[in-house]
Amino acid sequence: MFWENPFVETAARYSVVILCLIVFMAVFELVTKYNNWKEIKKGNFSVAMATGGKIFGIVNIFRFSFEHNDSLLESIGWGIYGFILLLIGYFIFEFLTPTFKIDEEIQNDNRAVGFISLIISIGLSFVVGANII
Repeated sequence: MFWENPFVETAARYSVVILCLIVFMAVFELVTKYNNWKEIKKGNFSVAMATGGKIFGIVNIFRFSFEHNDSLLESIGWGIYGFILLLIGYFIFEFLTPTFKIDEEIQNDNRAVGFISLIISIGLSFVVGANII
């Protein structure tokens, strides 16, 4: 009965998303060639857009998962799966642009590349979310 209380359930889901977000952002930090938070602190708007897109993408997948699943464990599973797909999308983006390096362009504050990175993360999160059953 305690776990069925909407306030407790919301707090549990919120906590899970925060924890997963921290872990997933740490993984993204490992795969990028720059330090997200140092670049953001320096005012690198492209890194801020790319990072914001990743954050939005991750939480958006969880939103769809919570909407379509009763179990917190199922939602975590979908969140992890969605994160893996977002990570694959990141590598595909890099592969599809052989004439320049995405990470270098974002680190150099190329706002066009940062914006496209943001849109890819958001767009893919909606595609993943739409397929959560």
